[in-house]
Formats: sequence, structure tokens, C-alpha cells
Amino acid sequence: MAILYRDPAAPPPGDYDVHRLAAPATALVDTASALWHDARQIEWGPERYRTRFQALWDAEALHVRFDSVDDSPWHTMTTRDEHIWNEEVIEIFLDATGSGVNYAELEISPVNVVCDLRVETPWPTVKSLTEWDWTGMTSAVVPLKDAHGANEGWTALARLPWAGLATMTPETAAKTPPKPGDAWRFNVFRIKRPGGPAKPDEGAVYAAWSVPDGPSFHRPAAFRPFRFL
Repeated sequence: MAILYRDPAAPPPGDYDVHRLAAPATALVDTASALWHDARQIEWGPERYRTRFQALWDAEALHVRFDSVDDSPWHTMTTRDEHIWNEEVIEIFLDATGSGVNYAELEISPVNVVCDLRVETPWPTVKSLTEWDWTGMTSAVVPLKDAHGANEGWTALARLPWAGLATMTPETAAKTPPKPGDAWRFNVFRIKRPGGPAKPDEGAVYAAWSVPDGPSFHRPAAFRPFRFL
């Protein structure tokens, strides 16, 4: 059973405002791009494994970025839709309808292995379908640099087309693409396993921006508003 990381000093999470780009970005938004300067940054987790998240949107896609501080990322899985949550990943849950069912889950590993799922039902009867793929999605992982240019972890980037999300359910299709002023529901996560491949559960860190009650990330009550400006 997972024990979720809790920081007693962390302020309660609020809404997340997603800024709209002036023109569609048809490729991944590079980490050096000035576009990220307008994207709100949130962070969570223990200092040694701090995670930062940013998002932007345009008429064609959602753009997300995770900066993961990590001195020893690892992986063994190399195939899309493997159960990479049993290793090390960043994750986003995105619920366009706000219903708490049939929401999208995207995971990316430190070597850009992707697992995308439709979560039919949340905890305590989690049912996730890897048969669904976010059509047109592109992603990359690049080194995260500190202020002196040294590696301090990894950054995951993804471009997530609205057209791909719309294939999930008719209810989701009716909500995509979003309009300015719309508010979806979401949460973001990080799993770090300091024990490495030999002892993946030893000292594992399950860190959520909005920490759910109970042992699972799949608690829609913890999802927060994702507001499109």
C-alpha cells in the first residue's frame, strides 16, 4: 500500500490558471523558450526530489512541463503503456467533464517512456484502460540544469492535442477544445523510488501537488480546478 508524502508546511493547493498562447505551438515548447515565462509554476514534494509543473494552451493542444530534481533517476521499462508507475514517473490526471470518471492519465518516465490511460473509475475500484492512446501526443525528456549549468535532474515536456483527448468519450469530446473561462479538474504527481530496481518499494516517495486522502492518487475529491484563461 502506498504511503503518500505530506508536507505539513505546504499551503493548501488552489486553482491552476493556464495561460493561452497567442499562436498555436505545433511542436514541443523548448525548455529555453520565453513562452514558459508566462506559465504559472507550482511545486511539491521533498526538497531532494522537488517537482515543478507548468502548463500552457492554444487552440490545438495543451503543453505541459515537469522539472524533476533527482540525482539518480532510473528505469528498466522501455515500451509504451508498460506499467511504468511501478518505477519512476511524473503524472497528470485531467478530467474535462469534472465527473471524476473517465479522465485521462498521462505518465512519463525519465527516459521518455509514456503510459497514457483512460481511467474509467477511481479508487477504491480503480479501472484503467491502456487501450486508449492520446492520438498525436508528442513528448521528450531533457536534462534539468541548475543555475550553474550542472545536471540536477530531468525535465519532461509534452504536447497534448485536443483532438486526441476528444477520442476518449463523447462527454469529453463535447468539452474539447476548451474555451477561455472553462474550468476542468486535474492533479499532478511524482513517484520517486530511491531503492532503485533492486528495491523499488523501499523508501518510495509518492508525492502529489494536491494530496488525496487515503492510499491512492486516484481520488477525484483532491482534483483542483484547471482554469483556461
